[in-house]
Amino acid sequence: MQPLSGSLITLMAIAIGVIVANLYYLQPLLHQVTKDFRISESKATLLLVLIQVGYAAGLAFVVPLGDLIPRRRLAVLVFAVASVTMFAGAAAHSFALFAAITFLIGLASCGGQVVLPLGADMAEPRQRGRVIGRLMTGLLMGLMLSRSFSGVVAQAAGWRTVYVAAGLALALVAVTLWRVLPREPLRAHVSYRRLLSGTLGLFATLPMLRRRALYGFLIFAAFSTLWTTLAFHLSAAPFHYDNLVIGLFGVVGAAGVLAANVAGRYADQERAHLTTIACGALILVSFVILYVGRHVVVVLAIGIVVLDAGMQGLQITNQSIVYSLAPDARSRINSAYMVCAFVGAACGSLAAGQFYAHAGWRGDCLLGGGIGLVILVLALIWREPITTT
Repeated sequence: MQPLSGSLITLMAIAIGVIVANLYYLQPLLHQVTKDFRISESKATLLLVLIQVGYAAGLAFVVPLGDLIPRRRLAVLVFAVASVTMFAGAAAHSFALFAAITFLIGLASCGGQVVLPLGADMAEPRQRGRVIGRLMTGLLMGLMLSRSFSGVVAQAAGWRTVYVAAGLALALVAVTLWRVLPREPLRAHVSYRRLLSGTLGLFATLPMLRRRALYGFLIFAAFSTLWTTLAFHLSAAPFHYDNLVIGLFGVVGAAGVLAANVAGRYADQERAHLTTIACGALILVSFVILYVGRHVVVVLAIGIVVLDAGMQGLQITNQSIVYSLAPDARSRINSAYMVCAFVGAACGSLAAGQFYAHAGWRGDCLLGGGIGLVILVLALIWREPITTT
């Protein structure tokens, strides 16, 4: 397989960012979607659960195929299907239909997790953490800027236009990936059933994978706790912000890009334990800031930056570690890890909706802070060598 060039890493990072953005366009639009479909806020938050459950299903049943068939072909197909689902979402005028399509959007948005293990395979071992950090920079930018893009476009042309624009971008990326991704050598044929059971087997036999998957579950739960209800908080008193301003809060979180690259360098230097402790502390502190500054927009912005830095830093550390465990099964390892992470995201969204309904912003900050405390305690208790299997 050809070595990674800087331009190819950049293109892969952009592709990952474009498709992961599908998962987050809806977050700053929830209050508008609530009005459009005439549903309650708690019912609207179920859409976020559906898209995350769909993504977890894609990670469980689609991503492992990357260890069976050429990832170039698989990535292009998934990006094309994702494009179709976004166009379908734009056309849906029934809430039940839109909810079903939302699940399919999540399912088809796993394409970035097909591209990411390919980049890890192509990287030199001593540079793998940095390469993953750069690819995750693309993911982070897509994640954060999707909200800003969504808010700006929805303010100008309605929320459905966001879905149309995303569908066009995905189609363009699918064509680009077909042209630029390298061909891979043929691998031994394995049945799909054996492939899936092998994924479960890796999870059962690698204690480090289980441990890091638990961290992944917790950080994505904390992340969803904030972003599931932030649009409701910012659209209510004392802010009364519109789609444009709410979407711009995504730019604030993009400061986590720095944490992603720093964590990648520390993972290469085998300082993962220190990074884990630091990131757990950041997540805990972020929710304290978000509660204390709940009525002050600048303080809220600081809390978002701190949370995203902690979440992304720990995510890079986790992936750098798990990719080193079984180099010949990176797609399956990525599948096992990310399924746990997005089950955490779905649980976080579901819990956040309930906490917000009963205790408002204070309840969500208590939930998120509790998750951060659990991460920090586990990090202090568990000391692990990076190569444990």
